[in-house]
Amino acid sequence: MKNQLPCFPYIISFTQQKCFKYEQNVISWEFKQMLNQRKSNTKHIWQVWIFYMVISANRSEEKATTQVCPSCDATHFCDCSSMDLSTIPSGLTTDVTGLNLSYNSIEHVRENDLKLGVNLRVLLLQSNQVRTIDKDSFIFLGKLEHLDLSNNKLTHLSPIWFRHLFSLQQLNIQGNLYTTLGENPLFSNLKNLRYLHLGNNNSFSAIQKQDFDGITVLEQLEIDGQRLRKYESGSLATVNSINHIIININDVQVLSVMLEDLINSAICIELRNIAFNTANESSLLEPMSHSIMKKLVLKNVLFTDESVIRVLNILVQAKQFLELQVDDSVLRGTGKWHGQIEVNRESAIEVITVQKLAIEQFYLFSDLHGVENLLGNITKTTVVNTNVFLVPCSISSHFSSLLYLDLSENLLADPNLEHSSCRGAWPLLQTFNLSQNTLGDLEMTGRSLSHLKHLTHLDISRNNFGEIPELCQWPENLKYLNISGTQIPKLTTCIPQTLEVLDVSSNILNDFRLKLPRLKELYIAKNKLKTLPDAPFIPNLVALRISRNKLTSFFKEEFGSFRKIETLDAGDNNFICSCEFLSFIQYQEGIANVLANWPENYICDSPSSVRGQQVKAAQLSLFECHRTLAVSLICILVVLVILFIVILGYKLHVIWYMKMTWAWLQAKRKPRKSHNHDFCYDAFVSYSERDSEWVENLMVQELENAIPPFKLCLHKRDFVPGKWIVDNIIDSIEKSHKTLFVLSEHFVQSEWCKYELEFSHFRLFDEHNDAAILILLEPIEEQTIPKRFCKLRKIMNTKTYLEWPLDENQQQIFWNNLKTALKSYDVILG
Repeated sequence: MKNQLPCFPYIISFTQQKCFKYEQNVISWEFKQMLNQRKSNTKHIWQVWIFYMVISANRSEEKATTQVCPSCDATHFCDCSSMDLSTIPSGLTTDVTGLNLSYNSIEHVRENDLKLGVNLRVLLLQSNQVRTIDKDSFIFLGKLEHLDLSNNKLTHLSPIWFRHLFSLQQLNIQGNLYTTLGENPLFSNLKNLRYLHLGNNNSFSAIQKQDFDGITVLEQLEIDGQRLRKYESGSLATVNSINHIIININDVQVLSVMLEDLINSAICIELRNIAFNTANESSLLEPMSHSIMKKLVLKNVLFTDESVIRVLNILVQAKQFLELQVDDSVLRGTGKWHGQIEVNRESAIEVITVQKLAIEQFYLFSDLHGVENLLGNITKTTVVNTNVFLVPCSISSHFSSLLYLDLSENLLADPNLEHSSCRGAWPLLQTFNLSQNTLGDLEMTGRSLSHLKHLTHLDISRNNFGEIPELCQWPENLKYLNISGTQIPKLTTCIPQTLEVLDVSSNILNDFRLKLPRLKELYIAKNKLKTLPDAPFIPNLVALRISRNKLTSFFKEEFGSFRKIETLDAGDNNFICSCEFLSFIQYQEGIANVLANWPENYICDSPSSVRGQQVKAAQLSLFECHRTLAVSLICILVVLVILFIVILGYKLHVIWYMKMTWAWLQAKRKPRKSHNHDFCYDAFVSYSERDSEWVENLMVQELENAIPPFKLCLHKRDFVPGKWIVDNIIDSIEKSHKTLFVLSEHFVQSEWCKYELEFSHFRLFDEHNDAAILILLEPIEEQTIPKRFCKLRKIMNTKTYLEWPLDENQQQIFWNNLKTALKSYDVILG
């Protein structure tokens, strides 16, 4: 404890961080030591316990405050949003250039929280619970350019906070709880401020004359004040130039006074959430008539038939006014406007944009009589999502300067379009957007617009044309046509030959065989094409988008046929990554510069070994890449193996063994005979035909003429004619007591002798008797006996055999022994 005692005062006062660097486990150990040393002193124990609790509490607080933003990018912008922080985390370094602390629970910005943020450019503190900001909290942020304090709990604002923010360009203090901007000029030191957002919809009630002192130029100013009831005249007059001001208030009287101060400064004025119910209320916009305003934006604004004509008359008097934009607004009425619009030809509106204008009784809306004078100088008109089902011919004919017309997302049908596009309508029109209407006849649509000689761009996408005819009429100079998403199953010669850009995406096309010699860009994504379009039909094609079709591959010949192609988007198809395709697309020079979204959108679908891999990285095996060669080699190998087996079988007499096996199986299937049945023969004689002279002239004569005589079975004499020879052999052996084998060199060369030997061997082992008698007619070397005569080798090695003597004196002994063997039915020789 000697080393720690000097630190205790600092721990208790919470002024020194170095005492907190001791690990809690060390403190816990010291705590236990102190308990052991002071067990007898209750007072000291309580003191130590208090010290331990204080240190532990501060240790926990230190861990919470030393959290560092886990996500900092290469530019040193750190994102600490939505981390449920209650304080600004320490650990901020001088390298950090951006800090996002939005959507936390921070209540207090202390003076030391940001002292290391000397290089901060962006500080985002919106959507917290900030109630208090110390006066020197931002004193070190001299390089800060963007500060967002919106949607917090600030009840008052202090100019002291901002006095050192010399570089600040964007400041957002919207959505807090203050009622005014304070007694002293809040922004007097912010000489570089260009974007300012202030006010709230709950309590902000007054703008005072000194509030904008020090500000001379603003790119954008947003004032949020649905409860604003007091505006001191001249408050905004000190600002010399405001490129875009957004005013969200609902008090028309306050708005009128504010507009007086903006006559010579505001270029674009945007009004939000306000209603003009009567002509008198609209008259309060009179200051606009002599302002330098060029553009007016109305969002969520309510008009009536009485007020709208008055507003338009005010606007057309503004000499520099060019553009009117109406968004998400409501018009209560049927278009029965009283009076004409008085237009000074030098100051007429050129651009009108109407988006999502709700006309509650649009089906009763009249033909806009009274606005004709406003239309002559308009060059660009956008009326989107406003339930327009007809533009009267009398109105469309007054658009004598119109170059651009957007009527998308409305209810125009073919007959109404034909009426709207009457002769003389939109004579200079170049671009026409009719997408997402209710058009259904492509031939009628083209015919209705065919008189528009200057029309070059036509968008009729997201209608429902379906089948299209073979012939159509089109504007003679049409270059761009968009018929995507129109349920077209097949393209015909209805498509104009003048096109340079054609978009037929999101249809149900199976192929593209149109001859369009001028076509430079073709968009045919989201269809059912299996191959690239025929290049000879579109020789000047520069860009092709065929993504999300049924394309499986394309090769060098197809790709090379597009001689002028610069961009090809074929991604998101189910590519069959064959060897030829991979070889082409991976090694073709310069193809990566042509393929759009390469390589991330080019994925193999098959074969299974590379499914899901990028085409660029896919690799196939040698077998997959040379399948024909591999199959040929396998076939050759199989033929060689079969040939080898045949040769080996021939050498090893496999066929002979198979025949023997079959014969043996046939013999085995016959019913076994009883040992006590009567035999027809004393012996079956197995011999080679070449030894027939000895057998027939000597042995048969000797045995059959003996007393008593022996009855022998000879194949020449006793086999049944017409019976299968194998069956004859088997039956003869089974009907004989014995089987005599006359062995010689000729015997071992005879196939039939081998059968007879085998069947005799079956009997020898199956019936457990001694049925075989061997007569060696001449000496036989064992090595000369063929290998297939394995049974003969075995019998000669295990049985005694009779050898025919050449000495005549010994021949009688031979005959006696043979006769004795034939008589010994149950004795095994050996």
